[in-house]
Amino acid sequence: MRSLYDFIIEPLGEKYSNKVKIGDKELIVNTKIENFKFVNRLAVVVQIPKAFKTNIKIGDIIVVHQNVFRVFYDMKGNKKKSRSWFKDNLHLCAIDQIYLYKNETGWNSFGDRCFITPIRDNNSLTLEKERSLVGILKYGNSSLEALKISPGDLVGYKPNGEWEFLIEGKRLYCMKSNDIVIKYEYEGNEKEYNPSWSKSS
Repeated sequence: MRSLYDFIIEPLGEKYSNKVKIGDKELIVNTKIENFKFVNRLAVVVQIPKAFKTNIKIGDIIVVHQNVFRVFYDMKGNKKKSRSWFKDNLHLCAIDQIYLYKNETGWNSFGDRCFITPIRDNNSLTLEKERSLVGILKYGNSSLEALKISPGDLVGYKPNGEWEFLIEGKRLYCMKSNDIVIKYEYEGNEKEYNPSWSKSS
């Protein structure tokens, strides 16, 4: 069983990631299926497309768009499966719905996407804990490498192009390469900003 153009995948765990552990307690932090922030975005590749070659292999873990596993209510209020649902626990996933994949070498960006680690705001005159529109490149790609921008570099990015993801207890922003607009020099006081709630997810 192999699709021509789509990956066949299944969720890694449940379809929704709406529970956090605090100490020995497990809390449900969301009960609404409409809230995309709590949709599971981790999947396991069951089969790759037939029409093109890819570095992603069967068994790899991938990070996908929130709508791949997201269920919804129709106009009559009936609960419906995701539009990507294929059969049983399997879903079809288009190539542009994949942002990151993990193989034996670790995590790798996919296509023209990159991931940024937010940093702490050191300005004592603001209540904001996170520095706006600046972060550390976590996972780059060939487009950024051609511009001599590599993982670990301090970069600035455009507003409203970032999407929040939780990857192995780390809060990261996903965006396109052309959302990166500047490479900064380190001042020496930059620290990653990873709220405690993300480590419990």
